[in-house]
Amino acid sequence: MAKNKTTFNISKTKNYSEWYSEILNKAKITDLRYGVKGFVVIRPWGARTIDKMYKIYESALRCTEHEVAILPAVIPEKNFKKESSHIEGFAPEVFWLEKHRGDDKLALRPTSETAFYEMYSLWIRSYRDLPMKIYQRANVFRDETKATRPLIRSREFYWIESHDAFATRKEAEAQVKDDIKMTEEVMHKIFGVPFLPMRRPEWDKFPGAEFTVGSDSIMPDGKIIQLPSTHLISQKFVNAFDVKFVDEKEKIKTPWLTCYGPCMSRILSSILSIHGDDNGLILPYTIAPYQVVIIPFHSDKSEKKIYDAIHNLKANLLKEYIDVKIDNSDRRPGEKFFQWEMKGVPFRIEFGEKELESGEVTIFIRDIRKKVSVKLDNLSEEIKNLGAEYDARLLVKADEFFSDKIVNCKDKLEIKNTLNSGKIARFNFCSVDADGENCAQFIEKELQARVMGSRADFDEEAEGVCPVCGKKASVVVYAGKSY
Repeated sequence: MAKNKTTFNISKTKNYSEWYSEILNKAKITDLRYGVKGFVVIRPWGARTIDKMYKIYESALRCTEHEVAILPAVIPEKNFKKESSHIEGFAPEVFWLEKHRGDDKLALRPTSETAFYEMYSLWIRSYRDLPMKIYQRANVFRDETKATRPLIRSREFYWIESHDAFATRKEAEAQVKDDIKMTEEVMHKIFGVPFLPMRRPEWDKFPGAEFTVGSDSIMPDGKIIQLPSTHLISQKFVNAFDVKFVDEKEKIKTPWLTCYGPCMSRILSSILSIHGDDNGLILPYTIAPYQVVIIPFHSDKSEKKIYDAIHNLKANLLKEYIDVKIDNSDRRPGEKFFQWEMKGVPFRIEFGEKELESGEVTIFIRDIRKKVSVKLDNLSEEIKNLGAEYDARLLVKADEFFSDKIVNCKDKLEIKNTLNSGKIARFNFCSVDADGENCAQFIEKELQARVMGSRADFDEEAEGVCPVCGKKASVVVYAGKSY
């Protein structure tokens, strides 16, 4: 980047795809030069953001009685073979280790059901062991055959997966609803990413699940991105691993299991894309690596007293758990302003002799690009208040963006036009069971989109006929173009 660079030269509104690639590089979120296709290096600015996201999600899981564990990243081939639909669903994407010291062929985990259930067959013995709710931070590996894109579609990605066991199906189904609620409370309300909870069609559910609910959002280019998904696992899958327990009446029963997987790296791509603007990133205050950057201004004579005051100011903010950066680099002020705006720091404070004498500072607010004056005595409290207002604005703006993307459609032409305009088509459909798969293939092959499913959070009454086959509609579905 040139030394005097003070503008971001790619417009998100005019060319989102190029903007996305450029901002990952310029803001130092990722580095693609590792040399293995589909694998990216996440640099400190991205990693610090993801780390905050992990902590918030893990806090939510612990508040709902989940315990943390760490399981191996390798899975024996025999585990995959225990449930045929699971290995059939994942086989094309599995990375196999060609050389290791052992008899069994090993895979890098594409997901961890087969690892958890191997252990649950040992850990679950009695109804007293239930419910068992365990999660782990994990990186998973999938040999994607589609084109990869940093954070959005990679061959290694970073997520949390929780695997929960219950005595009854009713309890397990309640957990699926709780997972959807957690997605709403964390990803939507805190990270500012709106979504549709979609119960997947029968042909698109997780391999080995009774049913799947995926959380679908939409990016600025009109492409659908799947975010956290939750699954009610088939009893056939559980039986294959011989997970049993003895109930209160001394009868042997099979527990009901669920799994939930919020992918931090993919959610980050949505955060960057939805909130960013033509000047670069706009990161939510809650997860920004630095929430405040301080730019010093001083003469040679005033340098010491300015820095003494700034370091004292930083210490006071850190005591209130506000992440602060002092930019004492030798770059020009305009370059500093540009860099921190482009990287999405919510608040910038310029501090010099004037501020020291007046006891008041001016805060630049990144999302609305306005300035407010704040007394130093009240700075920590004001920053927290401004931060809450900041995130609330981002949420409102994101919801407005999302609500405009769903269009009711009556026929194939309206569906086609909606999809081609970068929006989500909502329409009546014949069936999300196996009977509707042929109509879904029409959507996929002729319109280059997919049927995402039906609403999982409430029932929508279908009317009329399916616009594809003309049969009586039984369900309202949503369709969009995916990555």
